[in-house]
Amino acid sequence: MTLFGISILVVFIWNIMVLAAYAADKRKAIAHAWRTPEKTLLTMAVIFGGYGALLGGLVWHHKTKKWYFWLAWLIGIILVNMLFSILRILHSTNKI
Repeated sequence: MTLFGISILVVFIWNIMVLAAYAADKRKAIAHAWRTPEKTLLTMAVIFGGYGALLGGLVWHHKTKKWYFWLAWLIGIILVNMLFSILRILHSTNKI
């Protein structure tokens, strides 16, 4: 498997984990249980987890009214797209 393929797989798995974290936090919110800190959810989104975080926010209506979550989701999505663009360019020029 190429570095590009491995990167796609790793980012996909990470976004599934971020999606699960948002689902778990929503369940905890409903149950009035201990919650995942917002800083953790934001960090997960920014570090290449924007797609999973956005999906989790929209599916479970979780944190969608807070502007800074939308910003973190957007930054995470942009970073993933930039990573894949760079890897695609390097792969097409046989640099990796």
